[in-house]
Amino acid sequence: MPASVFTIANQKGGVGKTTTAINLAAALAKNKIATLVIDLDPQANATSGLGVEKEEGQSIYGPITGEGSILDHIVETSVKNLSLVPSEVDLAAAEIELAQKPDYLLQLREAIRPVVETDRFNVIILDCPPALGLLSMNSLAAADYLLIALQCEYLALEGLGQILKVVERLHEAEINRKLEIGGIVMTMFDVRTNLSRQVVEEVRTHLPDMIFDTVIPRTVRLSEAPSFGQTIFDYDRMNPGATAYKNLAVEVMKRFGLND
Repeated sequence: MPASVFTIANQKGGVGKTTTAINLAAALAKNKIATLVIDLDPQANATSGLGVEKEEGQSIYGPITGEGSILDHIVETSVKNLSLVPSEVDLAAAEIELAQKPDYLLQLREAIRPVVETDRFNVIILDCPPALGLLSMNSLAAADYLLIALQCEYLALEGLGQILKVVERLHEAEINRKLEIGGIVMTMFDVRTNLSRQVVEEVRTHLPDMIFDTVIPRTVRLSEAPSFGQTIFDYDRMNPGATAYKNLAVEVMKRFGLND
């Protein structure tokens, strides 16, 4: 059975996108779901956050530009059942090379096909740069589901409307008609402020079928963990952030039938 491909995208930076990618992936892996994270961000935050060293030539840059196979770029992480295709700074040049190709939005889909079609992984998570450039657009063209990490602040709601329109355009242009909005993950929830609660309620009112019940809290430990190359489960498993990502993984498994 082909792997389910999720992209975690948002054109806005600092919304907990990469934090969600690595901790959701780790939580799924802890539930014995073989998971692969593909780091598409040249800043390589998911790579360092999973404790993997950046290595020249190890990113998806080669496969996405037609050189080599993605299967040769997969590395193991310290988390059982969790693998990674790391990033490196050279990936920034992929944007330029992609622009010169005729099917410039479909290159990632073709590059990951060999790993999607193996039985090695149940889930592939694409972690995107904080912009809707060609790498992020390629991830949307390659994915089955879009998970939107949305910070609990009003300005984030404007960005939500923009990314939903992008999905609509991809459907209309028949670039990826199967792409579904997998769900909205509310991140950086501050229990001390009314604003956080109001934003969550507004999203729940307008998009009740999309929002996950689990809300990711703003915690210092959750922010610190990647700088130590650890998921929140290894860094501080008693932290509220660890509980939240564990609960989110259960919701994701149930919503997409991952443990059937």
